Amino acid sequence: MSTTIRKVKTSDLELKDRVVSIQRVTKVTKGGRTFSFSAIVVVGNEGGIVGYGLGKANEVTTAISKGIEDAKKNLVKVPIHKGTIPHEQVAKYGGARIFIKPASHGTGVVAGGAMRAVLESVGITDVLAKSKGSSNPHNLVKATFKALLELRDAHTISELRGIPLDRVFHG
Repeated sequence: MSTTIRKVKTSDLELKDRVVSIQRVTKVTKGGRTFSFSAIVVVGNEGGIVGYGLGKANEVTTAISKGIEDAKKNLVKVPIHKGTIPHEQVAKYGGARIFIKPASHGTGVVAGGAMRAVLESVGITDVLAKSKGSSNPHNLVKATFKALLELRDAHTISELRGIPLDRVFHG
């Protein structure tokens, strides 16, 4: 099954950013230690559009702003159905494995740190999520994006198969 990446234009979108992780990196040289920072940032309009980026700099604020700029270049559209996802999805990236499942209205976002930031930025309000394996925030964010990009709604499936929408549900 091939995944179609739905790119989005950044003009006239009101994006909110969330910092997922900030890491301090130390480089040891002959003159001593040099500290720099890397930041993973997720941006989204809480309406189905989301992106993530990595910023690296000698100061935290600069790293975050670079991450936001990188995230704005990688925006994608995700299908949302009544505040949750259309179906269950499993994804793996590196050592991180994730499982996301639709939830009934009022459940909330039941997910860990890195996954929660991505799911809330998309605009998903009710979902059950579990991460297995690695807890590395880089790989968790990428695995979550991989899972979200593989989601398909009923309209897309009916168009791909060339059948009416009511036949998608009744087989």
